[in-house]
Amino acid sequence: MKKLLGVLLTPLFLLVWALLLNLFHVAQVIAFRGFGPHAHRRCVDLLNFCLIHALWILGTRIGVRYTQTLPSDRPIIFVANHQNKLDIPGISWYLRRHAPKFVSKIELGKGIPSISYNLRHSGAALIDRSDVRQSLREIGRLAQLIEQTRSSAVIFPEGTRSTSGAMQPFATGGIKILLKKAPSALVVPVYIHGTWKLNRYGRFPMSPGERIGWTVLPAIEPAGKSPDEVAALAEQSIRGEFAARLP
Repeated sequence: MKKLLGVLLTPLFLLVWALLLNLFHVAQVIAFRGFGPHAHRRCVDLLNFCLIHALWILGTRIGVRYTQTLPSDRPIIFVANHQNKLDIPGISWYLRRHAPKFVSKIELGKGIPSISYNLRHSGAALIDRSDVRQSLREIGRLAQLIEQTRSSAVIFPEGTRSTSGAMQPFATGGIKILLKKAPSALVVPVYIHGTWKLNRYGRFPMSPGERIGWTVLPAIEPAGKSPDEVAALAEQSIRGEFAARLP
């Protein structure tokens, strides 16, 4: 019965998403070219609000928990597990006051309405995973940007989405580069819960009535710690939250 309901609701959800991406693509171009980066950012904030709350069509229940108030006067490196493409609009909306910029694969920088335009114009690091030097250079550029603007970077150290919710090994090279090039940054782990279930049946249909969430875990102060120690603490924090939620 649940899968059948998904068959009925998924086309409507996908239609709404397609409309939002195309409409906001035009709006982003107008905002960026006509009014500048600040207007573009506000436009993207509204897009992410619409994208994440379109999940109501599927009856999705969304929860967000903040364990502390984060500072706005220093850069932040958000380190998160990764389960679904919807992780990104969720982080973008719920952490919007920190102007998050993502470390993303270079393929997403073209061909996707709204998404590609935002990645190219927001300062995101578009990395070629087959070119280590290019990847490190891009991540370093992003780190310098957040250091200068007191904004934030988001990195998914698993490198790819988990389709079962199980956490994969962390590759910590990107975190280390961010820490090196943004020395005043605070590191904040984020645990994403349940978004993989939206695609438990594969690409189609999406699963209705799921409960998903984002938990912003206690910040890690890098001062006095090596990049390896900070990366290990971030992974430990996320895995601890994962283990606490196991049945």
